[in-house]
Amino acid sequence: MLKWLIATALTLVLFSGLMPWLRRLGIGRLPGDFSFRAFGREFSVPLMSTVLLSLLAAGLARLL
Repeated sequence: MLKWLIATALTLVLFSGLMPWLRRLGIGRLPGDFSFRAFGREFSVPLMSTVLLSLLAAGLARLL
């Protein structure tokens, strides 16, 4: 369980850094993806996109 939580946290950090590029692909606009503006910066928390891509990666890993 701890490995899954660490992997999810690292994925969230990665998505946050790559969010401007990923938005062009449609990731980060799913229901459950939160974005808000505070202190003059835009923050986004792509929870649903993270879950979706984690499931896809797990499915691919299981096939291989």
